[in-house]
Amino acid sequence: MTDDTDDIARRTLDYYNRHALQFFNGTIDHDVSQNITALLDALPAPGPLTILDLGCGPGRDLKQFSSMGHRAIGLDGAGEFASMARSYSGCEVWQQDLLHLDLPPALFDGVFANAVLFHVPSKLLPGVLAQLHATIKPGGALFTSNPRGNNEEGWNGPRYGSYYDYATWEQYLLAAGFSALHHYYRPANLPREQQPWLASVWRKPVR
Repeated sequence: MTDDTDDIARRTLDYYNRHALQFFNGTIDHDVSQNITALLDALPAPGPLTILDLGCGPGRDLKQFSSMGHRAIGLDGAGEFASMARSYSGCEVWQQDLLHLDLPPALFDGVFANAVLFHVPSKLLPGVLAQLHATIKPGGALFTSNPRGNNEEGWNGPRYGSYYDYATWEQYLLAAGFSALHHYYRPANLPREQQPWLASVWRKPVR
């Protein structure tokens, strides 16, 4: 971990801390049921399941998982988000920087990483994915959704992002030990040029 990547994390999290309420108000009504269903359909049934909402933000999806009867735990690096998510969802929320994760081994049936992993600089992504692989139970699943691109990365205003096409994203996930289940683009039922989000579901194999 270099000072440069620490600065990337600090500046990006500072943006979210300063705009936490605005972000909450702007995203609380977003419909990501397609993504939630994609993860749950990949997990063993019946529940309740233990799910990590990685980059949970103010707690919208955390609350949804909990309302469905699952044990949902949130994680966010922004202190304002962590506090809001605890209050809004009533769930346990860990405040951890994505670049300094400290996750228990094989605790989670699934990890929901909706609109978060693209903030990880590409040179650190393998280490982050290794941590996620280790915290998922064998046979469990990882859901990811990121803005798609052509494998460019850098500052997008005050936030840092890495924007992958599916082929490159798949290489990272396979190298981390996951197997591919399926992927799709969002929002649904639109021409591809109007679908900026790449969503994908991955299995941690049972050894």
